[in-house]
Amino acid sequence: MLGYLGPAGTFSEQAAREWSRGKEPVIEYPTIAAAIKAVDKGDIDRCIVPIENNLNGSVAMTLDTLAFDADVYITAEHVINISQNLAVKKGAKVSDIKTVISHPQALGQCAQMLESEFAGVELRATRSTAQAAQAAAEGDGTLAAIAPAAAAEKYGLEIVRRACSDHANNLTRFVVIEKTPNMKVTEHDKSSIVFSTAHESGALYKALGLLGKEKINMLKIESRPMKNELGSYVFFIDIEGNADDANIYFALDNVKKSSLFYKFLGSYHYE
Repeated sequence: MLGYLGPAGTFSEQAAREWSRGKEPVIEYPTIAAAIKAVDKGDIDRCIVPIENNLNGSVAMTLDTLAFDADVYITAEHVINISQNLAVKKGAKVSDIKTVISHPQALGQCAQMLESEFAGVELRATRSTAQAAQAAAEGDGTLAAIAPAAAAEKYGLEIVRRACSDHANNLTRFVVIEKTPNMKVTEHDKSSIVFSTAHESGALYKALGLLGKEKINMLKIESRPMKNELGSYVFFIDIEGNADDANIYFALDNVKKSSLFYKFLGSYHYE
């Protein structure tokens, strides 16, 4: 069973069906955190959740749940092209729009369009793009949703701005989450960790130096609040290679020994 962020019609559902290729049933969850925690509790085998968009950055709920709220691993990734659309209830006009609703990532991906064409309109976040489409369909015509074309069609909306992302090359990276790590090694793997360092000068530099010493290529670094106090952060790092490689294994082990908090999030093939 493969979980995804619902309701039906989200890009998460598209990613789930593409990645699984119809080989396993899919089930929707109301939030990203709920899908990940379902894997952690053993309710489902795996889930697929968005982790990063090239226009609007990382998905905070995914990162925070992986770091603090679940004991799970990333085992695969899948990248899809995102085409956002502004849709309204059938019969409504663009001039009727008073509020634009969608998932925060979708609102961010269309920020320039919203600023230039709907500067005085309220923006409101929803749990998913499909939930926004559903709400617009049930509304009085003053709600517009930013949503996939599939969601607009499912809920009977009329698209008034097609492909309205700020850039045509709008890509979202999804990751597959499982309870046990992926043990398969390929020639194109990455490994992900999250850790925190002592709050002192040069601590992060020293930790990154442990990777540089082994000539390990760092693909990404991002910080998120530690949540226990203001000014404390954890750092998410993606590196090239598999933790089964000896130099990577020992480098990550050294990072772990020098960290106040450390979590290995998995090694997996990347696209």
